[in-house]
Amino acid sequence: MKLQIAIDGKTYEVEVEVLQEDAPSRPPGYVPYPAVPSTIQSPALTRPQPKVDNGNVNEAKVCRSPVAGVVIRVNVQPGQQLQANDLMMVLEAMKMETNVTAPSPGIVKTIKVQPQDAVKVNQVLVEFE
Repeated sequence: MKLQIAIDGKTYEVEVEVLQEDAPSRPPGYVPYPAVPSTIQSPALTRPQPKVDNGNVNEAKVCRSPVAGVVIRVNVQPGQQLQANDLMMVLEAMKMETNVTAPSPGIVKTIKVQPQDAVKVNQVLVEFE
């Protein structure tokens, strides 16, 4: 089959071979191995995964993780008074640091994570009074 293709304003005439739909796309004699489930478990699969707390939470009184990553630093303590945009903690995701700041003024009630904890997106990090 001949086709005309335009590239950068120039027209080229090319000849292509059309494969039949039922033609094998693998070389003759190819025999696929049957899928065998792995009996070896990866250490990543056996580690406890962080739980995302989506229960009855007053969204105005919590700060959630904006990314999945690892807690690098926690800069606040329970009972600490915060203003909006105060730095609460730093998360690392894909070798980039993300600052987690206070969404509004308030007092820290509990901190749900500590350094080196893995966190998921939308996981509660801090609760406010």
